[in-house]
Amino acid sequence: MPTAARLVAAASLAVLAYVISGMVMPLMPESTDFGYFIPVNIVLGLACGWLVIGPRAGRGTTAAINNGLTGVFVLMLWGVGVQAINEMVRLAMRNRYDDAFEAIVAVFQIGAEYVVIIATVQIGVTLVIGAVICGLLTEYASRHWK
Repeated sequence: MPTAARLVAAASLAVLAYVISGMVMPLMPESTDFGYFIPVNIVLGLACGWLVIGPRAGRGTTAAINNGLTGVFVLMLWGVGVQAINEMVRLAMRNRYDDAFEAIVAVFQIGAEYVVIIATVQIGVTLVIGAVICGLLTEYASRHWK
């Protein structure tokens, strides 16, 4: 059921996904073709906000902060997973893998490489601050607009 808390959570996490995507792009190799990188991450932010943060709103300030941290963790997990799958499919189309199992294993290897690349202090601080803000905004929306 649509609520103001879900809408605010989706919008705030989509904004955070946009900001983080902009911070990740310079960290990648120069030859990287980003394609739909930012729009895909924004859609993931909308989905995580709507499905993860929004339904849990209205339980207090501490729960709101924890809720924001959980939502950002799920966003990063989904984001790295989707981008790793996208890269695996790109490589699979170039006949890089001998069988399906090798391609599935490659998703986890590529995802681990992406995590190492984006594991910087600047991105970590932005994620934590953004998570707290998203959680508190969602809590505010839950209390004031029912």
